[in-house]
Amino acid sequence: MLTDLLRRLAGEPSPQPLHPDDARLAMAALMVRVARTDGNYTENERNRIDRVLAVTYGLDAGAAAALRGEAEAAEAEAPDTVRFTRLVKSAVPYEHREDVVEALWRVAAADGINADEHGFLRLVANLVGVSDLDSGLARQRALKDRE
Repeated sequence: MLTDLLRRLAGEPSPQPLHPDDARLAMAALMVRVARTDGNYTENERNRIDRVLAVTYGLDAGAAAALRGEAEAAEAEAPDTVRFTRLVKSAVPYEHREDVVEALWRVAAADGINADEHGFLRLVANLVGVSDLDSGLARQRALKDRE
C-alpha cells in the first residue's frame, strides 16, 4: 500500500482508480503533515491523529496507530502537500470534505494552533476545495468540541 501511494505521489500514471486504503493513507499523511508543520510533533498530536483515524475509519487503537505509522513514512517521503490533497480531493465526495478539514483542525489543535499551522490549514482547505468560510466553521467546531 505504501509503495502504491508513493508511486501516485510521484506522479506516475496508474490506470486503476484510487483504492480506499490509499485515500485513508493520504488523509492520515495530511494529518501528520499538519502536526509536523510547527516543527514539534508531540505525543498529544500522535494520540489525536490515532483517535481521529479510529473514529473516522472505525479502527481499533492498534490499527489506527499502524495507519499513522505508515502515514508518517509516506509524509516523510512525499515531495509536496499538493499531491496528498489531490488524492484526498479525488477520493472524498465534496459533501464530506468539510469533515476532512475539521479533522485536520482537530489535529492542529492538539497542541494549540500557531500561525504556521493556521496558514497551512487554510492552504490545505483551499486545495481540497473547501472555502475559507467553511474551513473557518470547521475550525470553530473542532475547537468547540475538543476531544
